Amino acid sequence: MNYSVQLLGISNAIVDVLAHVEDELIEKLGAVPGSMTLIDLERAREIYALMGPATEMSGGSVANTVAGFANLGGSAAYIGRVKADQLGRIFNHDMRSLGVDIRLQAGDDGLPTARSHVMITADGQRTMQTYLGACTELGVADITPDTVATPKAVLIEGYVWDLPEGPELTLKAIDIAKQNGTTVALSLSDSFCVERHRDSFEHAIRNGVDIVVADEDEVGALLQTESYDDMLESLNDYDNLFAITRSEKGSVIVHGDEHIVQQATPVEEVVDTTGAGDAYTAGFLYGWVNDQSLPECAKMGTICGATVIQQLGARIEPGLLDDYRG
Repeated sequence: MNYSVQLLGISNAIVDVLAHVEDELIEKLGAVPGSMTLIDLERAREIYALMGPATEMSGGSVANTVAGFANLGGSAAYIGRVKADQLGRIFNHDMRSLGVDIRLQAGDDGLPTARSHVMITADGQRTMQTYLGACTELGVADITPDTVATPKAVLIEGYVWDLPEGPELTLKAIDIAKQNGTTVALSLSDSFCVERHRDSFEHAIRNGVDIVVADEDEVGALLQTESYDDMLESLNDYDNLFAITRSEKGSVIVHGDEHIVQQATPVEEVVDTTGAGDAYTAGFLYGWVNDQSLPECAKMGTICGATVIQQLGARIEPGLLDDYRG
């Protein structure tokens, strides 16, 4: 089949505002370290003023994966809503500069472009306070045979379920993908998101999703298991391919009777864990769309994830896997 692109991402289009902060700021804000909390515009402006010098770049979980995938050399497209304001222009310019096909035009009206205040503490942990803004205006009408087209794989972000029309638009995207022979991948986003939408996630996974990419906590929340062994046992009830990251314990790929354990790559210093899972997903899916074996896909994902946590921000630099030899 002739695919329009290798990977299409559907997600919340967010500009990441990244800054190193002291633990005291996290405490002052009453945030749970390592969590993602949704906030309003007034709160967003307050946090921005407290963060100090920051770096701004296109972000959001699946957008990070799509950007990384493009920098690895893959062909990619993206569906997400931004406004035609300063941050919206930053987002679209950044993605297009990487060769990503932006499928929706920035809106002239409506809410401001979304932004996530990514506060990074000395231990590399990131705590996110996110104003969704224009993201919430992504709707069913944006998902059409023209905007989805015929990618080899579509990656849908779990956070999309938080949008007013999120559950409906994801089901429509899955339906279009299935009609076109496109593989559907789902990112579970975070364990809090799984808890909010567990039943809907379960329905999607049982009815159209082919690949689930997530960390161990997220899969545990989905399966409602307490231990790693219980999680593996519960996965016997699923036909899907699960790519599960486990931080310093590496990752495990489960697909039916096939279990692949990939060891983590040792790193000298963890600078920023922002986007580690997104980078792993980019590497894993880059291998998958290029018909690599599952062990090779896991190795590619590991290289990408280990590289990203040693730098500020979630962006995979161009050509990271150019010299990959397995």
